[in-house]
Amino acid sequence: MKKIIVVLLVAAAFASCRKGNVRLAAEPDSLSYVIGLNVGMNLMKMDSTLNVDAVCTAIRDVYAGTPKMSLEDAKLYYLRQMNYTKYEKFKLYEDRFLEDLVKNDRSYVRTRSGVTYSVEVLGDQETLATSMRDTVVVRYRLTRQDGSLVYSSYDKADTLRTALGDLVVGLQEVMKIVGQGGRVHAWIPSELAYGSGGDEELGIAPNSTLFYEVEVLDVVPYRRRR
Repeated sequence: MKKIIVVLLVAAAFASCRKGNVRLAAEPDSLSYVIGLNVGMNLMKMDSTLNVDAVCTAIRDVYAGTPKMSLEDAKLYYLRQMNYTKYEKFKLYEDRFLEDLVKNDRSYVRTRSGVTYSVEVLGDQETLATSMRDTVVVRYRLTRQDGSLVYSSYDKADTLRTALGDLVVGLQEVMKIVGQGGRVHAWIPSELAYGSGGDEELGIAPNSTLFYEVEVLDVVPYRRRR
């Protein structure tokens, strides 16, 4: 956490504290500017809403030995903003998005949990996955809210065979509705998918609303396999 705060402060210092034309009279100045340019661009990608004046004030306070809060206080404030305030804003946006989806497309249904789905083919209702130990065999396509692809088993000519309980929670809920031979489209809220941690390996950012297109090829009840 301390490293995060220090990086943000130093980056903002290089990226935004210089006002007017920069005179690169010496090699250290040129190097500083190049580093600031690179870090500043990365900061813009991370958070373009930073108040650069406030950031510069904090840096000057540190150099003057008169910071307005301790690093421990700064850490607690940062964590509160990231874990609560920012999440609440995201959650409000996500709820509105899913509510509007249902209003504009009557084929979608939203459950109490927030999962929003549209059944393309209901499938065999005698072969539903109801136990967390039941096995499902599916093909699926997973995309982010902006439509960019995360994974597609169709592109790999592959299938996924897994226990129902190993799927993300929101998808478990959907699989209990669609039987063998069924197809469903489902928007899964972040908290029922990969949550605030995301999944770096899959390239899923924290607090991501995900869209699944799933085809159920087979359902094998756990009791049949024993």
